[in-house]
Amino acid sequence: MLGCVSLVGAGPGDPELLTRKAVRRLQEADLVLYDALVSPDALALATRAQRFRVGKRASRPSVRQETINALMIRAARQGKRVVRLKCGDPFVLGRGGEEALALRAAGIPVELVPGVTSASAAAGLAGIPVTHRGISSGMLLVAGHDPDIYAGLLAAAPANTLTLVVLMGIQHRDDIARRLIAHGWAPDAPAAMVFGAATPDETTWTGVLGEIGGASLPPGDLPGTIIVGEVVRLRALIHRGVADIEHAQGERQ
Repeated sequence: MLGCVSLVGAGPGDPELLTRKAVRRLQEADLVLYDALVSPDALALATRAQRFRVGKRASRPSVRQETINALMIRAARQGKRVVRLKCGDPFVLGRGGEEALALRAAGIPVELVPGVTSASAAAGLAGIPVTHRGISSGMLLVAGHDPDIYAGLLAAAPANTLTLVVLMGIQHRDDIARRLIAHGWAPDAPAAMVFGAATPDETTWTGVLGEIGGASLPPGDLPGTIIVGEVVRLRALIHRGVADIEHAQGERQ
Protein backbone atom coordinates (compact mmCIF):
# COMPACT_ATOMS: atom_id res chain seq x y z
CA MET A 1 0.00 0.00 0.00
CA LEU A 2 1.35 3.40 -1.01
CA GLY A 3 1.97 5.90 1.77
CA CYS A 4 1.89 9.70 1.57
CA VAL A 5 3.94 12.76 2.40
CA SER A 6 2.74 15.86 4.23
CA LEU A 7 4.80 19.01 3.83
CA VAL A 8 4.12 20.62 7.20
CA GLY A 9 4.94 24.15 8.31
CA ALA A 10 6.32 24.31 11.85
CA GLY A 11 6.09 28.10 12.09
CA PRO A 12 8.89 30.33 13.38
CA GLY A 13 9.59 28.56 16.67
CA ASP A 14 6.79 28.54 19.22
CA PRO A 15 5.03 25.13 19.01
CA GLU A 16 1.76 26.81 19.99
CA LEU A 17 1.79 28.46 16.56
CA LEU A 18 1.40 25.08 14.85
CA THR A 19 -1.97 24.53 13.19
CA ARG A 20 -4.29 21.81 14.47
CA LYS A 21 -3.76 19.87 11.24
CA ALA A 22 0.02 20.08 11.67
CA VAL A 23 -0.25 18.62 15.17
CA ARG A 24 -2.49 15.84 13.90
CA ARG A 25 -0.12 14.94 11.08
CA LEU A 26 2.81 14.79 13.50
CA GLN A 27 0.87 12.50 15.83
CA GLU A 28 -0.03 10.19 12.94
CA ALA A 29 3.42 10.12 11.31
CA ASP A 30 5.62 7.05 10.92
CA LEU A 31 8.61 9.13 9.80
CA VAL A 32 9.48 12.81 10.35
CA LEU A 33 12.24 14.52 8.39
CA TYR A 34 12.76 17.86 10.10
CA ASP A 35 14.62 21.12 9.59
CA ALA A 36 17.53 22.18 11.79
CA LEU A 37 15.63 25.00 13.51
CA VAL A 38 12.44 23.10 14.34
CA SER A 39 11.56 23.45 18.03
CA PRO A 40 12.20 20.31 20.15
CA ASP A 41 8.74 20.85 21.67
CA ALA A 42 7.16 20.73 18.21
CA LEU A 43 9.15 17.65 17.30
CA ALA A 44 8.05 15.93 20.53
CA LEU A 45 4.48 15.86 19.18
CA ALA A 46 5.55 13.06 16.83
CA THR A 47 5.34 10.45 19.57
CA ARG A 48 5.28 7.33 17.40
CA ALA A 49 7.54 8.35 14.52
CA GLN A 50 11.16 7.85 13.59
CA ARG A 51 12.73 11.31 13.43
CA PHE A 52 15.71 12.41 11.36
CA ARG A 53 17.24 15.86 11.09
CA VAL A 54 17.84 16.87 7.48
CA GLY A 55 17.89 20.65 7.81
CA LYS A 56 20.29 23.07 6.21
CA ARG A 57 22.27 25.82 7.96
CA ALA A 58 24.49 28.39 6.30
CA SER A 59 28.15 27.39 5.85
CA ARG A 60 27.61 23.96 7.43
CA PRO A 61 27.55 20.44 6.02
CA SER A 62 23.98 19.45 5.22
CA VAL A 63 21.88 16.75 3.62
CA ARG A 64 21.55 17.26 -0.13
CA GLN A 65 18.08 18.06 -1.42
CA GLU A 66 18.18 15.04 -3.73
CA THR A 67 18.82 12.81 -0.72
CA ILE A 68 15.87 14.28 1.17
CA ASN A 69 13.62 13.71 -1.85
CA ALA A 70 14.81 10.11 -2.13
CA LEU A 71 14.18 9.43 1.57
CA MET A 72 10.61 10.71 1.32
CA ILE A 73 9.88 8.74 -1.84
CA ARG A 74 11.32 5.49 -0.49
CA ALA A 75 9.44 5.73 2.81
CA ALA A 76 6.14 6.54 1.08
CA ARG A 77 6.60 3.55 -1.27
CA GLN A 78 6.99 1.42 1.86
CA GLY A 79 3.53 2.56 2.94
CA LYS A 80 4.70 5.03 5.59
CA ARG A 81 3.04 8.29 6.54
CA VAL A 82 5.83 10.81 6.16
CA VAL A 83 5.97 14.35 7.53
CA ARG A 84 8.52 16.72 6.06
CA LEU A 85 8.57 19.24 8.91
CA LYS A 86 9.82 22.61 7.68
CA CYS A 87 10.38 25.88 9.53
CA GLY A 88 7.90 28.64 8.79
CA ASP A 89 5.77 27.80 5.76
CA PRO A 90 6.97 25.12 3.31
CA PHE A 91 6.14 27.25 0.27
CA VAL A 92 7.82 30.47 1.51
CA LEU A 93 11.57 30.23 0.80
CA GLY A 94 11.45 26.66 2.05
CA ARG A 95 11.95 24.51 -1.07
CA GLY A 96 8.50 23.06 -0.51
CA GLY A 97 7.65 23.51 -4.16
CA GLU A 98 10.73 21.55 -5.22
CA GLU A 99 9.85 18.71 -2.88
CA ALA A 100 6.21 18.65 -3.94
CA LEU A 101 7.20 18.43 -7.61
CA ALA A 102 9.69 15.62 -6.92
CA LEU A 103 7.07 13.66 -5.00
CA ARG A 104 4.40 14.09 -7.67
CA ALA A 105 6.86 13.08 -10.38
CA ALA A 106 7.43 9.85 -8.43
CA GLY A 107 3.69 9.27 -8.12
CA ILE A 108 3.60 9.91 -4.37
CA PRO A 109 0.49 11.54 -2.81
CA VAL A 110 1.50 14.83 -1.24
CA GLU A 111 -0.35 17.46 0.79
CA LEU A 112 0.62 20.91 1.99
CA VAL A 113 -0.05 21.91 5.59
CA PRO A 114 0.75 25.65 5.68
CA GLY A 115 2.60 27.19 8.58
CA VAL A 116 3.09 30.65 10.02
CA THR A 117 5.87 32.27 8.01
CA SER A 118 8.67 34.25 9.64
CA ALA A 119 8.27 36.74 6.79
CA SER A 120 5.45 38.34 8.75
CA ALA A 121 5.60 36.62 12.16
CA ALA A 122 9.09 37.80 13.13
CA ALA A 123 8.18 41.41 12.48
CA GLY A 124 4.75 41.06 14.10
CA LEU A 125 6.11 39.47 17.27
CA ALA A 126 8.55 42.38 17.53
CA GLY A 127 5.64 44.83 17.26
CA ILE A 128 6.28 45.80 13.63
CA PRO A 129 3.40 45.50 11.13
CA VAL A 130 4.81 44.78 7.67
CA THR A 131 2.02 46.91 6.15
CA HIS A 132 0.19 49.86 7.65
CA ARG A 133 -2.35 52.16 6.06
CA GLY A 134 -0.79 55.46 5.07
CA ILE A 135 2.76 54.22 5.62
CA SER A 136 3.35 51.05 3.61
CA SER A 137 0.88 49.21 1.39
CA GLY A 138 3.28 46.52 0.23
CA MET A 139 6.03 44.16 1.32
CA LEU A 140 8.95 42.76 -0.65
CA LEU A 141 10.25 39.42 0.65
CA VAL A 142 13.81 38.51 -0.29
CA ALA A 143 16.07 35.54 0.45
CA GLY A 144 19.35 37.02 1.69
CA HIS A 145 21.70 34.04 1.70
CA ASP A 146 23.15 34.53 -1.79
CA PRO A 147 24.16 37.89 -3.32
CA ASP A 148 23.70 36.48 -6.81
CA ILE A 149 20.02 35.97 -5.98
CA TYR A 150 19.16 39.09 -4.01
CA ALA A 151 21.24 41.67 -5.92
CA GLY A 152 18.76 42.05 -8.77
CA LEU A 153 15.75 42.15 -6.47
CA LEU A 154 17.24 44.90 -4.32
CA ALA A 155 18.18 46.92 -7.39
CA ALA A 156 14.61 46.74 -8.69
CA ALA A 157 12.86 47.49 -5.36
CA PRO A 158 11.26 50.96 -5.24
CA ALA A 159 13.35 52.86 -2.69
CA ASN A 160 11.73 54.07 0.52
CA THR A 161 8.18 53.17 -0.57
CA LEU A 162 7.52 49.70 0.82
CA THR A 163 8.59 47.33 3.58
CA LEU A 164 11.56 45.14 2.80
CA VAL A 165 11.81 41.83 4.66
CA VAL A 166 14.95 39.73 4.28
CA LEU A 167 15.12 36.14 5.52
CA MET A 168 18.43 34.28 5.89
CA GLY A 169 20.35 37.51 5.34
CA ILE A 170 22.13 38.27 8.62
CA GLN A 171 25.54 37.17 7.33
CA HIS A 172 25.17 39.52 4.35
CA ARG A 173 23.49 42.39 6.23
CA ASP A 174 26.27 44.88 5.51
CA ASP A 175 26.25 44.09 1.79
CA ILE A 176 22.46 44.27 1.69
CA ALA A 177 22.46 47.69 3.38
CA ARG A 178 25.16 49.03 1.05
CA ARG A 179 23.27 47.86 -2.02
CA LEU A 180 20.02 49.41 -0.83
CA ILE A 181 21.67 52.76 -0.09
CA ALA A 182 23.41 52.67 -3.49
CA HIS A 183 19.99 52.19 -5.12
CA GLY A 184 18.42 55.18 -3.40
CA TRP A 185 17.30 54.00 0.02
CA ALA A 186 17.96 56.56 2.74
CA PRO A 187 20.81 55.65 5.11
CA ASP A 188 18.55 56.77 7.98
CA ALA A 189 15.63 54.57 6.88
CA PRO A 190 14.24 52.79 9.97
CA ALA A 191 15.48 49.21 10.23
CA ALA A 192 15.20 46.26 12.57
CA MET A 193 16.64 42.79 13.01
CA VAL A 194 14.64 40.17 14.88
CA PHE A 195 16.61 37.19 16.19
CA GLY A 196 15.14 33.91 17.41
CA ALA A 197 11.55 34.96 16.71
CA ALA A 198 8.93 33.03 18.71
CA THR A 199 11.55 31.42 20.96
CA PRO A 200 12.56 32.21 24.56
CA ASP A 201 15.74 33.81 23.17
CA GLU A 202 13.91 36.31 20.94
CA THR A 203 15.60 39.69 20.77
CA THR A 204 15.21 42.71 18.52
CA TRP A 205 17.68 45.34 17.33
CA THR A 206 16.32 48.61 15.97
CA GLY A 207 18.18 51.46 14.33
CA VAL A 208 18.68 52.76 10.81
CA LEU A 209 19.70 51.10 7.57
CA GLY A 210 23.20 52.54 7.55
CA GLU A 211 23.96 51.03 10.97
CA ILE A 212 22.94 47.44 10.25
CA GLY A 213 26.40 46.31 9.15
CA GLY A 214 28.03 47.40 12.39
CA ALA A 215 25.30 46.23 14.74
CA SER A 216 26.28 43.74 17.42
CA LEU A 217 24.66 40.34 17.13
CA PRO A 218 23.23 38.44 20.10
CA PRO A 219 25.15 35.42 21.41
CA GLY A 220 24.42 32.04 19.93
CA ASP A 221 23.44 31.15 16.40
CA LEU A 222 19.92 32.53 16.25
CA PRO A 223 18.13 32.87 12.91
CA GLY A 224 17.45 36.49 12.03
CA THR A 225 15.01 38.53 9.99
CA ILE A 226 15.80 41.99 8.63
CA ILE A 227 13.02 44.57 8.25
CA VAL A 228 13.55 47.93 6.56
CA GLY A 229 10.92 50.64 6.16
CA GLU A 230 8.88 53.31 7.90
CA VAL A 231 6.74 50.67 9.64
CA VAL A 232 9.65 50.03 12.01
CA ARG A 233 8.86 53.36 13.69
CA LEU A 234 5.56 51.91 14.90
CA ARG A 235 7.29 49.39 17.15
CA ALA A 236 7.76 51.82 20.02
CA LEU A 237 4.08 52.86 19.98
CA ILE A 238 2.81 49.29 19.75
CA HIS A 239 5.10 48.04 22.50
CA ARG A 240 3.99 50.91 24.72
CA GLY A 241 0.39 49.79 24.22
CA VAL A 242 1.27 46.16 25.00
CA ALA A 243 3.05 47.23 28.18
CA ASP A 244 -0.01 49.23 29.26
CA ILE A 245 -2.25 46.20 28.76
CA GLU A 246 0.11 43.92 30.70
CA HIS A 247 0.27 46.46 33.53
CA ALA A 248 -3.52 46.69 33.69
CA GLN A 249 -3.86 42.90 33.74
CA GLY A 250 -1.30 42.68 36.50
CA GLU A 251 -3.25 45.17 38.63
CA ARG A 252 -6.48 43.18 38.19
CA GLN A 253 -4.74 40.07 39.41
